[in-house]
Amino acid sequence: MNEQILTEPYTSGILSRLKQDGESFRKLLILALPIAAQTLIQTLLNLVDTLMIGQLGETSIAAVALCNQIFFLLLLFLFGVSSGSSVFTAQFWGKKDLPGIHRSLGMALVLGLSGAAIFTLAAQIFPAQILRIYTKDQRVIEAGIPYLRIASASYLFTAGTIIFQGVLRSTGVVKLPLFLSVTALSLNAFFNYALIFGRFGLPRLGIAGAAMATSGARILEVISLLLIIYIQKYPIAGSIRQLACQNRLFFKRFIHRVSPVILNEVGWSFGMTMFTLVYARMGTDVLAAYNIMDTFSRLTIVLFVGTGNATAIVLGNIIGEGREDEARRSAKTILMVAPLLAAFVGIIIFVLAPFVPGFFNISPYVSTLIVQMLRIFTVVIFVKVSNMHIIVGILRSGGDTHFCAALELIPLWLVSIPLAAFAGLVLNLPPPLVYLLCLSEEVIKYMIGLYRVLSGKWVHDLT
Repeated sequence: MNEQILTEPYTSGILSRLKQDGESFRKLLILALPIAAQTLIQTLLNLVDTLMIGQLGETSIAAVALCNQIFFLLLLFLFGVSSGSSVFTAQFWGKKDLPGIHRSLGMALVLGLSGAAIFTLAAQIFPAQILRIYTKDQRVIEAGIPYLRIASASYLFTAGTIIFQGVLRSTGVVKLPLFLSVTALSLNAFFNYALIFGRFGLPRLGIAGAAMATSGARILEVISLLLIIYIQKYPIAGSIRQLACQNRLFFKRFIHRVSPVILNEVGWSFGMTMFTLVYARMGTDVLAAYNIMDTFSRLTIVLFVGTGNATAIVLGNIIGEGREDEARRSAKTILMVAPLLAAFVGIIIFVLAPFVPGFFNISPYVSTLIVQMLRIFTVVIFVKVSNMHIIVGILRSGGDTHFCAALELIPLWLVSIPLAAFAGLVLNLPPPLVYLLCLSEEVIKYMIGLYRVLSGKWVHDLT
């Protein structure tokens, strides 16, 4: 039977493959929908924040966008820690090895909290210097300093939330993170409105009020999460002794597999920051257009964020149970279905793009840039979505983290960033064309990543 699976042509019908992998896809959807819903709500409320701040003008939009780039760097570092540790916890859960899950969680907390502490100190002590990396516009820097200092007070709490949520999802618990995120983000949106515009008897604080609301929501979320995990005695609720119960062999194995994921995410996030730097140096209006376009483009792929993360969990559980051939077959099926769905979403975005700028108080030039960039995004969305599933879902589920890091970073730093910087800052090409060059890495990653998945060499049992 296994020999038949391995020799089955990759081009066999999608429906027949879905039927064959029906159980795996059922589990994938059960996990993916709450993750996608959580991401959708986060993106929608971030969009609401952007709309509110957008009423304050382009300088405020740009200031918050740059401050969020700092948080974005931290977020990607924490995602690297969480995603890397989930490579272990998903496979440990497949074997129902709770001590292994507790050790992985303990290691992830040490790494995540340490990184968040460094980001917090930097934002508190050197806010102007950090913002000056991205822009020379003194008005933007002055507007961003109070926002960055206030928002960075919540970085340690954010680290706890992301790491505990990642481990929960690896064990199949996805509704609790969804519920808590909905509650916290709803409170964030409410107090954003109240503190930005001075409603309900609260002071009018502008973007500083938005930072206060965001920090408060993040702190509330992690406190609620920990209380529920330990009061309800979820399997991941290890004692301090259990979380600290490490040994040298596991430490080496953990760092060997997780460090490439952290490098991957941090290197990728710095790469995205380089793109932001290019747009900022091209002008505040270009940066504002990119920030708005990026918010909407993320909104359109939230379902695939869910399916990508769910892929890592489901395939990791399957590998942990010893069914490696089934994992290889399911991975191929996923890479047949995901790009088709993404292409359909791309068509919808292309048609609706002209309506997006109408939600903001922006110039006609910025509006035109937003529409052009969104339509360029639709051309490569199926490749981008495929890469999400290849890197975040398939390869990481099998512990193929070193290959993932090389696949993510080499095309980005050796191709896309140099092209974008040269085109935008030297040749002064139009911003939409610069954005297209930023996406050139996606095609390279897709060709190499697809070959790796089809080879089957990505599967490693880490337990």
